[in-house]
Amino acid sequence: MRRRDFITLVGGAVVWPLAARAQTIPIIGFLAQGTPDEGAALLGAVRKGLGEANLIEGKDFTSEFRWAQNDAARLPGLAAELAQRRVAIIVVLDTQTAARAAKLVTNKIPIVFSFGADPVKAGLVESLNRPGGNITGISTMSLDLGAKWVGLLHELLPSARRFAVLVNIETADAARSLITGVQQGALPTGLQTEIVFASTASELEPAFAGLGARAQALIVHPDVLFLRNREPLAALAIREKLATISTVQGFAQAGGLLSYGSDFVEAHHQAGLYVARILKGEKPGDLPVQRATKFNLVINLKTAKAIGLDIPAMFQARADEVIE
Repeated sequence: MRRRDFITLVGGAVVWPLAARAQTIPIIGFLAQGTPDEGAALLGAVRKGLGEANLIEGKDFTSEFRWAQNDAARLPGLAAELAQRRVAIIVVLDTQTAARAAKLVTNKIPIVFSFGADPVKAGLVESLNRPGGNITGISTMSLDLGAKWVGLLHELLPSARRFAVLVNIETADAARSLITGVQQGALPTGLQTEIVFASTASELEPAFAGLGARAQALIVHPDVLFLRNREPLAALAIREKLATISTVQGFAQAGGLLSYGSDFVEAHHQAGLYVARILKGEKPGDLPVQRATKFNLVINLKTAKAIGLDIPAMFQARADEVIE
């Protein structure tokens, strides 16, 4: 081995050759508003995408994790920690709020997101086709489904006069497009809408108190809070005889009447493929933001029976899954 291929002594300091330093394994930084348990399936989907691109953890990359434990106020500090670690890329595992925190701390480190909002409206990218800058990802567009949810519920409840929308007041900005969509969808039918807020699990009970006397259906904002509490939330809706719909993962399985939305886990799988492409040299600003193209309808007939609602056979035939 030639001397220059080994080490060079400069002023008594050991300097490893450039070839050795270039072999440093890149670090993928994962940032999430939720908890490790809540993010396990999403993280697994990202890793699946990396594996399909023949990137092996421990050999081709290592991982750093920052979980906000559902405290959004911690996200800026956690994002800054990842930037200080000089990670090769930041992967946002869940919310628009987390993606915004990551973008605020760096305009150089690539960022890949997967969430339900429109990233252009959120100010994260310049356009879907040419995001520009250091950020791209996958949007399930779940916050833009408000009008569609109104349509599905109105089909089942044609004589309804008022729908409610349950929103986490701490992330009301993220829900603005959802609320707008609901209100626009309600206009042609003459429906009135009521916004109901809850920011903690303990606020769900008072939020639902008497709601069934004021509204016939409830649209649930796809928020981490309601994901964590989907079973008690569904139980409260059944108590109030409310027809409910959400894109919250597993909502219908937990007792909600309807779920309609794209596959959030699959979106993170696609995000993993984007992470691999960036690690292999592509620029995030050149990778178009992908939008969900397939949406699944799930119906819970047990819940329909519990609230005294008959689901027509033609409506059931359109479902991707019917829970009996």
